Amino acid sequence: MTTTLDHAKCLSPRRNTTTADSVEALVAEQLTHFGIDSDSEYGQALSSTATHLYQAQSDVMSLWDITSSSLKSLNKEDRLAYFNAKKFLSFQIAKILDTLQNPFRATYQSLSGGNGSQGHYPLFDNVTALFSATPVIVRTATYVYACTEWVDDAFQGKEFTHQIYSRLLNPTNISLANAIVDMEAGPYSADYLAWNFNSGMAAIDGMLSNVLSHGDILIVSRNVYGGVYQLLHDYFARENRMNIRLAWFDGYTREEFASFYAQTRAEYENELNDGANLHVYLESPCNPHGYVLDVPGICEEAHGHDSLVMLDSTLATPVLHQPLQHADKAARPDYIVHSYTKDICGSGATTAGVVIAESYRMFQPKGACVNGYDWSRTLFWDVYYIKGAFLDSEKAFDVLNGMKTLEQRMMTKVINTKVFTAFLDAHPQLRVNSHAVVTHRNAGLCEKQHKHGWPCALFTVDMARAGLDRHAFTRFFDALEPAFSHQVSIGQTNTIILCPALTSHSELSPEEQKKAGIELTTMRIAMGTDNVKQLIAHFILAARHFIDPQVAGFTNDFMSPEQVDELYQRISMEVCEQHFSNVPKTAELLQE
Repeated sequence: MTTTLDHAKCLSPRRNTTTADSVEALVAEQLTHFGIDSDSEYGQALSSTATHLYQAQSDVMSLWDITSSSLKSLNKEDRLAYFNAKKFLSFQIAKILDTLQNPFRATYQSLSGGNGSQGHYPLFDNVTALFSATPVIVRTATYVYACTEWVDDAFQGKEFTHQIYSRLLNPTNISLANAIVDMEAGPYSADYLAWNFNSGMAAIDGMLSNVLSHGDILIVSRNVYGGVYQLLHDYFARENRMNIRLAWFDGYTREEFASFYAQTRAEYENELNDGANLHVYLESPCNPHGYVLDVPGICEEAHGHDSLVMLDSTLATPVLHQPLQHADKAARPDYIVHSYTKDICGSGATTAGVVIAESYRMFQPKGACVNGYDWSRTLFWDVYYIKGAFLDSEKAFDVLNGMKTLEQRMMTKVINTKVFTAFLDAHPQLRVNSHAVVTHRNAGLCEKQHKHGWPCALFTVDMARAGLDRHAFTRFFDALEPAFSHQVSIGQTNTIILCPALTSHSELSPEEQKKAGIELTTMRIAMGTDNVKQLIAHFILAARHFIDPQVAGFTNDFMSPEQVDELYQRISMEVCEQHFSNVPKTAELLQE
């Protein structure tokens, strides 16, 4: 059983080398460490203060133990009372630190001889930031050491509140990591940890670098972001690099995956027998068509053979799909990656990414081993600590701000996606690739897997049936500005359109593009939160000007303005009803 002394030792400047056998001895040791005469007036006051702090540390640890053991059995009234009592305790501790600020500053100033040559010492000026209502942007590269043994523990990953270097940890960055884990894992948040990267691609590279070993086999879903294809094909698969053998999975269902998995195992039987690993990388919904894969089913199949599953869930966001909240752990992916750059941030002003996984795969103190998984294999020590693709505090703050409006933005995008795809699908010469269209072959998986069956806001439309020549098509496409933004990203508040064959998937060969369902006239549309009726009107006007002269009567086959109005009204009411009716009833919120 942990004793008061054990709890108190972590506050000692000699936490690892102390010989003290009581709190009193710890206090005496602390005064000696800093050369303070215990019989002096200052020494007596310091001794009394330190004694209270050591005891407080033990009491707080007891509070934590009691909370951990009793939280599930408490009713909501008691949980509320416990929370506010602890919140006020935090303010009390902060107030003590703030009170220490003036004598601390005065002592420091006295060392400079009055000329200010030593500069400003900010440590206790930062205390008031504890009262900030939003995460503080911590713009620093380095941090002040407490003492030698504390910073030694920090370098060993054993002192979580003592950060060393912002390339490794930063308070704003950690705040974002906690927020995305809460959003993605929900009731299982305590089991998961996240590391933030400077871009979505940096996150994917970090994850793959941590999971894959030289010569491994990786099953990859066919429709992945072009940058991921390039990373896998041009780096990881090269013999003089990682020599990863890539197996491209063209299906979407559990049954298709089970068949392909067995086929891949048979194909690489010799390599697997020689020690190679077989893992899985999925993107769902996938780029550029937005197709959904049966993530839970594929995870169960892969885990049945001890393969790890990595999932890029960027397009789903935690609003549409929360794969880490599946009741059956076998149905959850082992790793989830997001490009914060897209919907989660939403502004289009920040590039950032994140990897989420079970805590023991992400970080352990040096020397630890959890679930047979050594600390050296964790993503932090194996990759994050070394590569330096960290997320800086300003970007972390931007993403945190964007997350506040994510659910509202996604609901608007769902409305816009359902309206615009229905409008396009009604035209006989347009071919829409979106599970928002109820007759689409991927609609069933979307209905089964996504919240309310809501579609992702990315899809493609092909004008090949109209028989347009390249010149007419490009003139029409260029005329879609300014309503449709010609940009290469997705997930912003504005609606973005591009031709994948010429941009996001240009790294693929013509043959690979065909396999991915990408034609020259394929347009990828990433819906924003704009006025969808304004978008429809602009689309029709551009078609009248550039397509009707070549394909007579083309725009006559669009919905009438009255039909568009009725469609918009109906779908808006339907989506809002789904969303607001899903909010827990007040009586449920009051229940124990």
